[in-house]
Amino acid sequence: MTERLPEHLDDVYELVPGRTVPSAMRAGALGFARLTACSIASRNAAAWVTDFLSAAYYRRNVAERDVDDLRLAFATLITYWYRHAADRQLHLSDVSAFHQAFGCDRFDGERPGTLDRQQLLAGAERLLGAGFADAYADDGRRAWGIVFETAQERQAYEPVKRMRLATLGPLTPARAPREERRWHARPPVEMASAAAAIAALCAPETWPDYASEIARFTPLRAGGLVGQTFEIDLAARAGDGQLMFTRGYATITRLVTAEEPAALASWLAELDEGLSTAGGAPARALPEGGVPLLGLTLTAHQGHFMGSGDNLIVLYTHHGRAWARAASVWDPPSWHDHQSHRLAGRQAHDAFWGEGGLPRSSMLHQLAQLLDVGAPGG
Repeated sequence: MTERLPEHLDDVYELVPGRTVPSAMRAGALGFARLTACSIASRNAAAWVTDFLSAAYYRRNVAERDVDDLRLAFATLITYWYRHAADRQLHLSDVSAFHQAFGCDRFDGERPGTLDRQQLLAGAERLLGAGFADAYADDGRRAWGIVFETAQERQAYEPVKRMRLATLGPLTPARAPREERRWHARPPVEMASAAAAIAALCAPETWPDYASEIARFTPLRAGGLVGQTFEIDLAARAGDGQLMFTRGYATITRLVTAEEPAALASWLAELDEGLSTAGGAPARALPEGGVPLLGLTLTAHQGHFMGSGDNLIVLYTHHGRAWARAASVWDPPSWHDHQSHRLAGRQAHDAFWGEGGLPRSSMLHQLAQLLDVGAPGG
């Protein structure tokens, strides 16, 4: 029965008492429920996919976790999909291949039900062939969340293969009156090099390399950052033993750089105005003397777990040091958004963008670490 349900069921809701907003501006509760798990996995595969990721990371003791092990597990799943099921989603039947590759190791060692890094690599080679471990460690053969056998295969990859599986609704930027929107800025994160950070952010096919334990961004379009659409897989309730994944989409709707100083200044002024509205006093995204280098706006699509709004990232220098800072603006949530907030976790969303300064949770901290060491790491 549910297979025949529409991907979205719109509803009419109130931003404030007595004021309704057209249903096209927001997906309904059913739409949110449908956008669960990774797009490459069907609903009947969700349980074993979640179990595999839990064994690789979430079920392990916190002290034993390495975020790159989680990225490795995702890369194993997505590479298997690309090589064996790129014209469809993963199904329950695909679990047998993973059981043959990883099953024995799951019950070995001191913590049954978990997989350490060596077990992940060994199982991936049984599943995908010898040489997978070397290819995973090679920047020239790892992109789009996939491990390719050759650099030429990476260059030939067509992201439309995954886009066909996406549930992509219309863009839903914040549309409530400016004074009713919810603005929030997170603490800045220092980067080893402004040039390296810009190069990394402007190569969307590498964004899965910066995935945190909370969320990952997978690009769905060919080309660069302008107009790029990302699938966002967010780990909900990872801390209370009831892990599940929820999914959303966002598109880069604005990209401004120092090569267009007037456009960059205008983008930053809009951000400062919004932050000032939220706090009731003048606010600035950059410290006094900060020099902006890049600004980008990620606009949510219908069905996003945070509702209607935008995430914004600004990269700047200050006294010779490079920094990245994230901010966001969202419409006030409707009733069903309150439910999805409890499910997906507003705190998880904030932590992903740097709130709390926990490196394993934050994409920007993961990017900073990778720029420091020059290779994947947790």
